[in-house]
Amino acid sequence: MRGEVTLHMVAPPERVWGLVSDVTRIGRYSPETYEAKWEHGATGPAVGATFRGHVKRNGWWPLHYWTTCTVSACEPGKTFEFGVGNDPAKPLNVWRYDIVASGDGCDVTESFTLSPTAGLRLYWTLLGWARGKTNHDGMRATLERVRADAESAEATAP
Repeated sequence: MRGEVTLHMVAPPERVWGLVSDVTRIGRYSPETYEAKWEHGATGPAVGATFRGHVKRNGWWPLHYWTTCTVSACEPGKTFEFGVGNDPAKPLNVWRYDIVASGDGCDVTESFTLSPTAGLRLYWTLLGWARGKTNHDGMRATLERVRADAESAEATAP
């Protein structure tokens, strides 16, 4: 009940981390989550900060919904992770970006891990083959869009 995609980017880890940890940019990158807003006084990434994401899942029902997310790991230039769900201690899904310096830039891994609840296990057993492919394709698209920004001339400007 997990998946991951890794992509190499010719950009410094700090620049890539700045892009993936700025949730207000998520609509530029994600094929499903088209906007996000920091909540409860949060203005940027920090462990415990919360934000809400506006999702258009699979392009069909439920067409649009808001989901609450809580940052659970945040190390500039290295890691950005958040749990999805109203209870930060028991997220339904955890999304994570791991960034590792490599050669002329960095390797970026986006991953998800579903909570091993009975309902999610049943869902994954019945529909995991389709949802896993959708997530894999979405993570690849997200990382390709992040890479385009990270490697662009605008991203290298001070």
